[in-house]
Amino acid sequence: MQLPLPTEPSDYLIAPDPAAPRLTRTVLGTDQTGAAVSLSVVEERPLTIFLNAQEIVTAMTIGDYPEYLAVGFLRNQGMLHDGDRVTGIDYDADLEVVVVRTASRTTYEEKVKKKTRTSGCAVGTVFGDMMEGLDKVRLPQTELRTSWLYALAARINTTPSLYLEAGAIHGTVLCQQNRPLVYMEDVGRHNAVDKIAGWMFQNQVGADDKILYTTGRLTSEMVIKTALMGIPVLASRSGFTAWGVEIARQVGLTCIGRMRGKRFVCLSGEDRLVRDIDPDQVPDEARKSGRKGATS
Repeated sequence: MQLPLPTEPSDYLIAPDPAAPRLTRTVLGTDQTGAAVSLSVVEERPLTIFLNAQEIVTAMTIGDYPEYLAVGFLRNQGMLHDGDRVTGIDYDADLEVVVVRTASRTTYEEKVKKKTRTSGCAVGTVFGDMMEGLDKVRLPQTELRTSWLYALAARINTTPSLYLEAGAIHGTVLCQQNRPLVYMEDVGRHNAVDKIAGWMFQNQVGADDKILYTTGRLTSEMVIKTALMGIPVLASRSGFTAWGVEIARQVGLTCIGRMRGKRFVCLSGEDRLVRDIDPDQVPDEARKSGRKGATS
């Protein structure tokens, strides 16, 4: 699919909506001095995902884009494939259930029995062999300009978001060159990635020239999901795990971490990097507007 790209790097196809109903609520408390405060906190609710007649998993999520989350989760678990035809997606907000229906019959009873709890903050779950399919991954040898990385970081880190509103949440952004395209947030970084995977699957968006930016750690789960999605570059403000780096090197994924201000570290896929800008020419990172703190 040919994306209707933003006309400016500052435009998103999907961006966070901190004011959206049901995503946060105000909670009363006291601060360190005993003074009364009110604080905006992120909502967390269950979403049960079905594939046809089979219940697959119940995920804890903030509740936005449930259809994309369900499709992306199934895609990243190897339960939906590029050639599969989705005939319907039914979401019931009262029951907090989403059912993904496909043209072909599906049976994943054995796969669902084998679960792995992941390191995500909201405790993600993957089914079957975590490494399944990685040996077939062939990531494209696209270039990655450092000027794109600096532009993306500057834009993403100042975008109004639930993180800036309430904290306790992760963000993941699908990017193309210096353009952030789709920005998803959730209590677990795995959910945010799955939402992007679902959006790409539903809109038949190619991955060859994309960059995935995340606010979370670059763990084995994040590397595996990115590689299986076919995205050649994964970047983060946060750090790495050793196994994440090992897998990234195995599949040829460019892994960029600790992106703060003018600095970053590349631990895998260095050959894609094109250093087209002197870091000294990059403006200092602007101070982000703080989260809405306690107000009396």
